Amino acid sequence: MAENGEEKLIAVARQIVKSLGHTDNAMTDDILQIFSNFDGRFREKLTGNLSGNDGGAAIEQTLKTLDRRVSRYLTVDEPIWSNSADSSLFLAAVDELINVIREWSVVADDNAITSCLDRAEDLLQRCMFRLEEEFKLLIQRGGFEASGDAAGRGDGYLDSDSDEDEDDGFDEVDVPVAHPVMDYNIMIDALSSGTVNSLHEISKRMVAAGYRKECSLAYSTCRRDFIEESLSRLGFLGLQNSSNDDNDIEIEKWIKAINMTVRVFYPSEQRLCDRVFGYASATAAAAADLSFMDTCRVSTMELLNFANGIAMGSRAPERLFKILDVYEAVKALLPEFEVLFSGHYCLLLKNEAIAVWKKLGESIRGIFIELENLIRRDPAKAAVPGGGLHPITRYVMNYLRAACSRPTLAQVFDDNLNQSPTSSSSSLSVQIAWIMEVLENNLESKSKVYRDAALSSVFIMNNGRYIVKKVKDDELGSLLGDDWIRKQTSKVRQHHVNYQRSSWHKILNTLKLDNNNLSSSVVSKSLKDKLKLFNSQFDEICRTQSTWVIFDEQLREELKISVAGTLLPAYRNFLGRFHSLQDIGRYADKHVKFTIEDVEARIHGLFQATAVAGHGWK
Repeated sequence: MAENGEEKLIAVARQIVKSLGHTDNAMTDDILQIFSNFDGRFREKLTGNLSGNDGGAAIEQTLKTLDRRVSRYLTVDEPIWSNSADSSLFLAAVDELINVIREWSVVADDNAITSCLDRAEDLLQRCMFRLEEEFKLLIQRGGFEASGDAAGRGDGYLDSDSDEDEDDGFDEVDVPVAHPVMDYNIMIDALSSGTVNSLHEISKRMVAAGYRKECSLAYSTCRRDFIEESLSRLGFLGLQNSSNDDNDIEIEKWIKAINMTVRVFYPSEQRLCDRVFGYASATAAAAADLSFMDTCRVSTMELLNFANGIAMGSRAPERLFKILDVYEAVKALLPEFEVLFSGHYCLLLKNEAIAVWKKLGESIRGIFIELENLIRRDPAKAAVPGGGLHPITRYVMNYLRAACSRPTLAQVFDDNLNQSPTSSSSSLSVQIAWIMEVLENNLESKSKVYRDAALSSVFIMNNGRYIVKKVKDDELGSLLGDDWIRKQTSKVRQHHVNYQRSSWHKILNTLKLDNNNLSSSVVSKSLKDKLKLFNSQFDEICRTQSTWVIFDEQLREELKISVAGTLLPAYRNFLGRFHSLQDIGRYADKHVKFTIEDVEARIHGLFQATAVAGHGWK
């Protein structure tokens, strides 16, 4: 009874050891050690089942059989997978070889068995090399066939240039060409289901044998070429064309290429990876992730390097809109990058995309700093003729209107505030307000170039009114706010007052009448002198200001009405007093050079240069 119980225990133990030998050598050794500690005879009886006196001979015979079965496939030139029966037999032999190595590795401390295992490992390595070759051939051949089918059917984004209706008796080669894609919600089946199944069977053996990295490298090397070729068909040449990366056409090609790649090629490639490697184990899942990363790495870096080159270029203000185009494209694809490159090996690609996106945002914000510097550096040398609109005012306002029409611009500044809310960070509205202040200070300094204070006020009015009109009813107005617009309008009105004071205050003083009780002769002489002075001053002012410019029609009329409203009553009153004096009233026509109607006409003729320079208001 005792012996019978012992035999049953040993039988159970042998079964445990044999089962564990297939999966976990370390645990098998631990169990053998436990039985040995319990009774030294147990290890001998247990290992005897696996090796025994003839263990070396048994494995030797098994290896010879497997070597014969495998060698006939390792030496042939034609692909093994050209015949489905051959591929099945070869895979079966490989499976047996892998199992033999696993089973006999449990008792590898036996010298004879160790020697056989070394030979088995060498044979397995040769099998893996051949499987790797077959793996590559299947991908290359399958990819070519899939491309040909797609071109022939006109499926997906590829079509053929050949005319199906014409048949001249010669075989023509279909040339796939890229067509615009409006809907990115598509998948490309780059390989047939039969090819994918064969690849899966190969990858399963290579991963099981410990050749995961070799299998991943073989996959990514072949599939990487497909991505590169697809990008070239879309017109994107990567770093080969980096010298022209600031060209609008190249940027447009890049936007199409990165959208097609991230939205269509990469998801299709990821699905193919999953089907080839599967998720039967953590090792297989890691192989899929590694393969996908290595397949996409080169093309992703080329696409992101292009965007990085745009970000690292000069910060000249005119580059803003090109950088915004690239920024918007990268930002829109960040969710796809998050999903596609969430695996362990792919994280570096996702992080690179985020880094490039941040650099583009930094470049955009840097352009606004450069715009401030450009305004500050603009010299206050030559005065604009007639106090007209300064070129920098027109440039800055049209630039800001165009820039603020892009909703993304506000997001660039908001994103920076959210990421690093430091004292140097600001919203777009704050940045625009600061630029407007810099522009205003620059115009104030330019106004001092004019020697005539009235012309200086006209210059400020022209530029100030232009700024207000450009801000109103535009996104700029929303950013700067109604209070800012009211303040600027008030400043324009103040310079209106300054203009009148500088131009017409002196002449109005000339028309003032003395109320002193003077003799008639003294009063007559005084009025004649005043009228003579008025004629001279009024003629000079009108002749000078007819060459000045007021671009805004409303402002121009306001100024004329204002001048007429103050000058005409004073001049009418003066002429009334002049005509009332008997000694000079009879000879008034001799002294009065301008009638009321003449003064009105001359005031109406002010700012005539506007008609000549009116095109500069845009």
